[in-house]
Amino acid sequence: MAVPGGLQRQPANRGLVSHCTHHHIVVFLLTFFSYSLLHASRKTFSNVKVSISNQWTPSCLNSTAPELRPYELWNSSHLFESAEEATLFLGTLDTIFLFSYAVGLFVSGIVGDRVNLRWVLSFGMCSSALVVFSFGTLTEWLHFYNKWFYCCLWVVNGLLQSTGWPCVVAVMGNWFGKAGRGFVFGLWSACASVGNILGAFLASCVLKYGYEYAFLVTASVQFAGGVIVFFGLLTSPKEVGLPELGADEDEANLEEDANRPLMGNDDVDDDDQNYSIQATDNDNQPKAIGFFQACCLPGVVLYSLAYACLKLVNYSFFFWLPFYLSSNFGWKEAEADQLSIWYDVGGIIGGTIQGLISDVLQKRAPVLAVSLLFAVGSLFGYSRSPNSKPINAVIMAITGFFIGGPSNMISSAISADLGRQDLVKGSSEALATVTGIVDGTGSIGAAVGQPELLLGHLIVCWISSLVFIWPSMSCWVTATIM
Repeated sequence: MAVPGGLQRQPANRGLVSHCTHHHIVVFLLTFFSYSLLHASRKTFSNVKVSISNQWTPSCLNSTAPELRPYELWNSSHLFESAEEATLFLGTLDTIFLFSYAVGLFVSGIVGDRVNLRWVLSFGMCSSALVVFSFGTLTEWLHFYNKWFYCCLWVVNGLLQSTGWPCVVAVMGNWFGKAGRGFVFGLWSACASVGNILGAFLASCVLKYGYEYAFLVTASVQFAGGVIVFFGLLTSPKEVGLPELGADEDEANLEEDANRPLMGNDDVDDDDQNYSIQATDNDNQPKAIGFFQACCLPGVVLYSLAYACLKLVNYSFFFWLPFYLSSNFGWKEAEADQLSIWYDVGGIIGGTIQGLISDVLQKRAPVLAVSLLFAVGSLFGYSRSPNSKPINAVIMAITGFFIGGPSNMISSAISADLGRQDLVKGSSEALATVTGIVDGTGSIGAAVGQPELLLGHLIVCWISSLVFIWPSMSCWVTATIM
């Protein structure tokens, strides 16, 4: 008699706890904090934009700077004639970073499926830390200011930072199966939000000494994290003699075959049995799939386009929220940095709860579609937020719940589902490539939206809420696939 589908999944859910070892916990924590440190260094740049803008603007146009003589000496560091030009260049750096980051994601996903993930991740963390140090700290210490040099450094930083997400998602996908993946990845994907909180906290603590020390602290911690990852991260259970994902299913099939009678009605000859054994041996060798093969997998293109629209709005808050709070409400830069944390708190809660709900429903797309529809109202409400820190923090957290939650799910749990579906079961080396495609397409969408933000900063968010029509529709269409 056939067993209902819901009952068939219960052993897998119990297996999530029974198969968890201390290696799983170590992998969870190392990948979590490695990407948190990468995001902390990105967040530092958005948290110190006011200070950088003041540094690059002549004091005669900066009301907060004291008047120092001689003028030529004390204003030799200015790059722009007005604060508006400095703000425009900061937005241009965001766009440059996102485009290079998007290109790097497509490449890093392919490289991650062919090279040791631990090497790629640790190299990206350490190299990116050196670039961030050179960008924000070394140039200030040497009093070297050049727009083209800043642009080149930020292009390289985007390429190096792109090694992080495909690698950590692939490692997590190697260790954690589909049972409870929504909850596990929903909780784990809070690493980006935790990194934002960490970056805002570190920047606000040392900002009084100069913005260069904010870059120094985050770059140092990130470099140390890269060294720890290189010596401590296990990329696959087989490195410590544990069975890989899917081995339990094979064991269950073997047990089922063992319980069959030795002589049955199945007309299977010896030649067919020998052929199946040889095919199984060949299938045990993982093969990396190509870029276009990964794009043709069901759901990859739809979720990638949906994530492009979603990341546009999510990164509007990521890059410009502290600057918006400081310039629009007149709050101090350190206070704006601390208040922006509530958006990430909402994203952490949203990703965890929505991931758990998707596990219970055994469908991810309907949960995302409903959340995105509520995100439209939350964005419109936040655009009408009054000059009150408690009210602003509450609305900000609600907005983060409905925007950051789906963003975390698509970039982590759903990417793992897409890279581990049955069509690529014989090719386990597909997860990093699929993750790079999804996140890379999302970064292109975020990069395209940056010029709009330069016109009106975060006010464009309520206009961009119309963009959610497409991801909502895409998620409903994809609901029949996942």
